[in-house]
Amino acid sequence: MLTLDEALARLLSAIRPLAETERVSTFEARGRVLAEGVRSSLDVPPQDNSSMDGYALRCADVREAGTLLAVAQRIPAGHVGQPLQPGTAARIFTGAQVPPGADAIVMQEQCEALGDEVRVGIVPQPGQWIRRRGEDVVSGAEVLAKGTRLTPQALGMAASVGAAALTVSRRPRVALFSTGDELVMPGETAPERMRPGAIYNSNRFTLRGLIEALGCECNDLGIVPDRLDATREALRRAAQGNDLIVTSGGVSVGEEDHLRPAVQAEGRVDYWQMAIKPGKPLAFGEVRRADGSHAWFMGLPGNPVSSFITFLLVVRPALMALQGAPAGAPRALKLRADFDWPRPDKRREFLRVRRNEAGGLELFPNQSSGVLTSAVWGDGVVDNPSGQAIAKGDLVDFLSFAELLA
Repeated sequence: MLTLDEALARLLSAIRPLAETERVSTFEARGRVLAEGVRSSLDVPPQDNSSMDGYALRCADVREAGTLLAVAQRIPAGHVGQPLQPGTAARIFTGAQVPPGADAIVMQEQCEALGDEVRVGIVPQPGQWIRRRGEDVVSGAEVLAKGTRLTPQALGMAASVGAAALTVSRRPRVALFSTGDELVMPGETAPERMRPGAIYNSNRFTLRGLIEALGCECNDLGIVPDRLDATREALRRAAQGNDLIVTSGGVSVGEEDHLRPAVQAEGRVDYWQMAIKPGKPLAFGEVRRADGSHAWFMGLPGNPVSSFITFLLVVRPALMALQGAPAGAPRALKLRADFDWPRPDKRREFLRVRRNEAGGLELFPNQSSGVLTSAVWGDGVVDNPSGQAIAKGDLVDFLSFAELLA
């Protein structure tokens, strides 16, 4: 079996970022990936300004606490004051430009307003509560690098340097379908009318949600019958206009598992056994289009937790790579295990856990790959090396679901 790292290295060595880019409004760019870096054409802040509501003054005028100064002007944010004369102060508000001559701000809580005068309750230090010009960003600096996945704070950063539109990678187009005659759709068949052996197709909902959460377009092709001809036809349709085909189920080697021979007939496929739990089988390859180009193919296991975890560990990096973003997993947090795991597997395990109020990790009692409840109850997984037992109190590597989808 391949290790997860070996599988990722093979996969990412094959996939190249999409060449197409588009220009989008900064308002509409959350979750997109920058195809060009963003540089500032101004200093931020553009001038020295106050970080507090208070009084701008000259430190030389306040040698002792309790000094009285005449309040000569009032400077709200967005207005420019006059040069500060010796022996005077300016009433100033957060974000307002510091008037020439002032070298400190004293917050209003440390002052006493007395009509046209102010009593300064402390001896100020030069520069206090002043945000200096260019303190955040210097003109010409790159504030967001190519390959950055745009978070809300990154959008604010772009706006702060005047970027009303951003050049981003085109959204990957992902075709999705499930295989299996046992699958039925909720809403189409009531629970009491389900035939023996039938199950609801939960993977379709989980995988579609994951694809869309990562900023991709999802072309949902539904459920494909367990027949070779039907599977080949679905692959041909999926390859047209999509960059990646994701499937769940049918990637094993049973007589009713048609995906592997179907992809071999329509392109190329490698079948990997990964040394991870949950999850193990993964099919990776390509499906030819009529024009000779191809769509990438990734076949996931059918068990719902295996499908979910394998998507996060393997498909997510592929989708990041297509967008030109860093493809590695978020850095693991070292957290305390508040559970025992005395019988580890020989495979690398991803144990569903959640953080508790004491700062430790609780383990879901049933770690079966078919128990989707564990992924809903948990907020992440412990990345446990093969053969590694865990005792209560040990520090373990925690991967957050929220970070994996950020």
